[in-house]
Amino acid sequence: ARDAMMAASPSAAGGYTVSGLSVRKSEQIADLIDLFSKTQYRAKEVSPRVEAIEKRCLELFDRDYKYSIISNSSGEVCGHYPRQIVFLEYESTEVDRDRDRFESTVQISKLQDLVSRSKMARCRGRFVCPVILYNGKHICRSATLAGWGELYGRTGYNYIFSGGSDDTCTEPEEVPEDDPAVRNGESQLFDKVRGHDIKLLRYLSVRYICDLMVENKKVKFGLNVTSSEKVDKAQRYADFTLLSVPYPGCEFFKDYKDRDYTAEGLVFNWNQDFVDAPLTIPARFTQNLNIDWTRYQSWDLVEQTQNYLKLLLHIINSDDDSGLLVHCISGWDRTPLFVSLLRLSLWADGAVHANLEPAEILYLTIAYDWFLFGHMLPDRLSKGEEIFFFCFNFLKHIVSEKFSALRKQRRKNSHFKESDFTVEDLCQLSTSTCSAVWMSVIEMYLYFVPRRRAPASSPPMVSWCKQNPLDETLSHPANEAKSSSSSSSNQSDHGVTRSGSSPLAVPTRGCSLPSERQARLEAVREIFLAAYSSTVGLRSSAPSPSGAISGLLEQFARGVGLRGSNAIV
Repeated sequence: ARDAMMAASPSAAGGYTVSGLSVRKSEQIADLIDLFSKTQYRAKEVSPRVEAIEKRCLELFDRDYKYSIISNSSGEVCGHYPRQIVFLEYESTEVDRDRDRFESTVQISKLQDLVSRSKMARCRGRFVCPVILYNGKHICRSATLAGWGELYGRTGYNYIFSGGSDDTCTEPEEVPEDDPAVRNGESQLFDKVRGHDIKLLRYLSVRYICDLMVENKKVKFGLNVTSSEKVDKAQRYADFTLLSVPYPGCEFFKDYKDRDYTAEGLVFNWNQDFVDAPLTIPARFTQNLNIDWTRYQSWDLVEQTQNYLKLLLHIINSDDDSGLLVHCISGWDRTPLFVSLLRLSLWADGAVHANLEPAEILYLTIAYDWFLFGHMLPDRLSKGEEIFFFCFNFLKHIVSEKFSALRKQRRKNSHFKESDFTVEDLCQLSTSTCSAVWMSVIEMYLYFVPRRRAPASSPPMVSWCKQNPLDETLSHPANEAKSSSSSSSNQSDHGVTRSGSSPLAVPTRGCSLPSERQARLEAVREIFLAAYSSTVGLRSSAPSPSGAISGLLEQFARGVGLRGSNAIV
């Protein structure tokens, strides 16, 4: 814990640096990103460097959890899932406390069998896989449901006749939907494979399914090649709570890169022909979030990602014991984005991976959530689709206690005492009260009372400096042409801008004293930017003002003893 605080020590300017982080840990993350940017992970082709990454992930999981392994040693279950898939059973610290409450009832042998039987149900064999354990609930990831094109095409053929091996690098062979043989056997086959998928979901106590696809079904060359739970004709998933939360695919993040890595003001074009999945959320999940969901098509990338993350956190903090599944199409771009944000947000609250330092949780989420689960970083970088960079740079937008999983307990009285107020409460008070008397009282309070984390029952309250209303004004094009392209390289409204924001700047707060959550997330982000700068680097489409991006990244690199080997151009 002391090392973690050193890694995020306050600077004289009130910001946070990573000066206490060892060069060795920084170099480990830089080496990981360097390998990741040049290597596409495949379970059947593992180098000694990849073996070292796998071993390190297990060591980091072992710090906090008792776990079992789902075997995938040669990619026999899924060729682009980890060879050793970690099933978290319970937190190690619960042995003497709440173990009886949260200990898993799952038998690993039965889970392995269900995984093997259910893999055909989902695109590319990317089955429902538990990756985060939070309060005894499993947060899972997967691809979407496989359509008849994949089941009856090349991939399905290999599954049925080749003992389960799959061609992970190729698209499924399209089969005409009006083929009588296909239509006659479709219902029976879907009953079987999706039935296994449903059994796996129920065994993991998953009730909520969050679908990030902007389509109801993925269409290629006019043919449906994938499906989704929300359009299953037989209503097989009717017993689950389905949420359709459409989020732009990886192609959209080329626009992010082309706008000098600026997500503010970047709005997805919802008028494209292939976009047919509306936002659909049960009313009980929209009541306490203070979000106008009817305006989702006007949100920029920052607001959309923030609101979706709030929704996911709200779901996993519901009163029942049910787990959550998050998926997109293939489950290796948008899915790791939200899995990684969930893991880091919960870690910043001390709710998961409590014994990991900022550098360690960063290593774990990059290695496990992104690399070992098959994100194709070399391909995405070659196309400028920098969703991976967006994920970790976005941490600056979720430092607020509004994203905290910790709950608030009603104050029993109105007396001004330490047990009633968090630092964030006082920060909000200080920005809304200009009285010198109040400011003096608050400053004395903050000086003499040790800063503490808000307990599980305290309120998530943070004051942010509101921008000038003129800076927040969005300028929309008068007429927006409806695109018929299935590519999302032009999916943004480039005329939509919001001034007053730097792509690497941290949003200003109403109080110079950050919360522990903010300190931890900013430390993770700064370590990432330093490592990314020293390996991949940013390639802006146009020079940034005063070299802001390259200058800031170089500062991060120097702060942890790394110098950029790749120029920021």
